[in-house]
Amino acid sequence: MSELSATQEEFRSQVARFVEAEITPNATAWDLDDSPHPYPRHLFKALGDLGWLGVGFDEALGGSGGGPIERCVMFEELAKGSAGAALGIYVHTSLAAAALANIANLDLAERFVPSMLTGQLTGAWAYAEPDSGADVTRVRLSAHPDGDQFVLNGSKMYITNATFADLILVVARTDAEPGKLRGLSVFAVDGSCEGLSRSSMPKLGMRPSELAELHFDNCVVPADRLVGELHRGFRQCLAVLSQGRVFAGALALGLGRAALEAAVTHVGTREQFGAPLSANQAVRMTIADMTTRLRGARHLVYSAAEKLALGEPYDTDASVAKLVSSETATWVSERCLHLHGANGYMLDSPAQRFYRDCKINEWGEGANELQREMIFEAVAKGYRP
Repeated sequence: MSELSATQEEFRSQVARFVEAEITPNATAWDLDDSPHPYPRHLFKALGDLGWLGVGFDEALGGSGGGPIERCVMFEELAKGSAGAALGIYVHTSLAAAALANIANLDLAERFVPSMLTGQLTGAWAYAEPDSGADVTRVRLSAHPDGDQFVLNGSKMYITNATFADLILVVARTDAEPGKLRGLSVFAVDGSCEGLSRSSMPKLGMRPSELAELHFDNCVVPADRLVGELHRGFRQCLAVLSQGRVFAGALALGLGRAALEAAVTHVGTREQFGAPLSANQAVRMTIADMTTRLRGARHLVYSAAEKLALGEPYDTDASVAKLVSSETATWVSERCLHLHGANGYMLDSPAQRFYRDCKINEWGEGANELQREMIFEAVAKGYRP
């Protein structure tokens, strides 16, 4: 793709200044916070007040203009400051709010999306279960009709933002047996729904974000909370998830940039044998390789975003971008930690945080093995890079 426009570059500068002032100085403290609720929830309101939660959303629903490229810019810069903080915003906007805006009927979208884009309401997206991660066809959480409502029973796990979300978009089985994509519906469930319980799930990385296991015990949901068509809601949401891979790629890109910049600073100031580490040719070659891989990943992410913005077919490009950017972030983060040596292994070093944060990017929005399968299928049907 071409370089960013002057307007887009100005937006990047605005987000970068906010991140430098409000996120980067707090990133280590948020990461080391062992309290049950470490997520900096004030970010929802702060970003909502700036209009940034609404980037890429229709102005009729409270959106603030811009499109996929601007949203990539936002997630890249947020993740550069704290990938864990960016992850919470990503799930809130690009999964929960986006599903409502793109799939729900207008009444339901108008009821919730504007408040989500101001940060007044927080959102989560719940489809993973103990036996259904990548294999969504195995979803067992059931939603049985009962008059003008549905009754939900079952469990979800690994759900980001679910410890505090006001609104949880839940994928439930409404027809047919597990093992089929047909018969899956999506419901917008209040976080205060009677019969819903939440259990926090500690994790290795992305620690500022909060994961929860959810249990639904006869949770009653009004029928007008159905998102999309009955039995076909999840299939309709697949387009939202495909878009999400583009923005997840931007998040991984921001994390990789942070790791590269930390490595460059360290090798330029750390002295060994009377010279900075950067005097060693092997170190310089490593920095060059980190830069080159990130540059390639950036091109793929923003090219996919540009196709999305233009209304062109982009699904395979999204898979390629997500695959390459996530694995690049992992490689760059590992090299960053290696170049830091023992210093990077300490908990107050950002290098170890990048190393712990990066891996989940390879699993979210469809594990990279699935991305490779989808890319192969596209190539078999005539896709060419």
